[in-house]
Amino acid sequence: MPWKLPEMRTRANRWCILLTLGGLASVSGCRTAEPSMEATVPTARTATETFRVEASRLASNLRLPAELVADQTVDVYAKVNSYVKHLRVDIGDVVKKGDLLVTLEAPEIEAQLASARARWAAMEALHVASKASYERTVRTSATEGAVAHDALDQARAKEQADAAQVVAAKAHYDELLAMRSYLVMRAPFDGVVTERNVELGTYVGPSGRGSHKPMLVVRTVQKLRLHVSIPEAYSPYVQVGEAVKFTIRSLPGREFSARITRRAGALDAALRAERIEADVDNPDGALLPLMVADASIALSSQGPTVMVPRTALVESGMGTYVLRVQDGAAKRVPISRGMRAGEKVEVFGAIETGDVLVLKASEEMKDGMAVAGG
Repeated sequence: MPWKLPEMRTRANRWCILLTLGGLASVSGCRTAEPSMEATVPTARTATETFRVEASRLASNLRLPAELVADQTVDVYAKVNSYVKHLRVDIGDVVKKGDLLVTLEAPEIEAQLASARARWAAMEALHVASKASYERTVRTSATEGAVAHDALDQARAKEQADAAQVVAAKAHYDELLAMRSYLVMRAPFDGVVTERNVELGTYVGPSGRGSHKPMLVVRTVQKLRLHVSIPEAYSPYVQVGEAVKFTIRSLPGREFSARITRRAGALDAALRAERIEADVDNPDGALLPLMVADASIALSSQGPTVMVPRTALVESGMGTYVLRVQDGAAKRVPISRGMRAGEKVEVFGAIETGDVLVLKASEEMKDGMAVAGG
């Protein structure tokens, strides 16, 4: 059917509108496909202060409470139940080794000693008789048939038994003699009597039986021991022979020194610390046993170690770590802490001399973060 002229014009106008809209859509699509200018701009690195790791020898001072004790201390108890007969010393008396301290009295020991001496003498008399009988029997047995073999054996056995009884009686007597010697108490070493808990006539005896407290306490004061408990973390840095300086609060203005002479070699179960001892000479007697001291010990590592500023450590729920700068990025490196010396901390981990670390690290600094100057 042939189109009329008005209809043909209307359809032509519609095609023009459609073509126009299609061109606009293609132009708009091309514009959205163009790359963004912002995506081509490189990410800016964070300006962070860093430092280079250097190996150094650890040196620090450790201050701890300490205690002075006597180099030698003895609690004098009675060996046997007895009474104080003579008291030769008192508190503060200076004694020399072997000086008489106390004389005790035990009448029952004297009676037992006399009885034992008499029994010993009786056993010796019996042994003399049995020995003489045995010797006569031996001489008689020289004549054949005069003495039966059984009689000779019995005489020999009787002589040997009596000889053993003599030995036993003498041993009992010596035992009582030794017990009597315990009634005389003498100083075991040079020292000072620092405690007295008896009077004349006091009943005394072994610890826990006759006496709950010692009769006397003798201590050395010319030489003392300084006891210091070193915490577990610092124990590996303390060596025998190192110097220890200490002060006493009751002696202001004076500083004393000694050297570590021995260490326990094990930790205390209660404190988890190792006890060390230093011998202290006390010629003027200014120091007293059981004084409390403030000790200062110089700590040093056996060899070079890695020390980093305390600000370089990050302690978080992920553990303790530092940030190492590598290829312009920060990398977390797990570490374990050692001893602290001032504002630096000894660290152990995969860190080597020459590594570059972030000086002021924090949890906000993420792993892989770009760092300027790394």
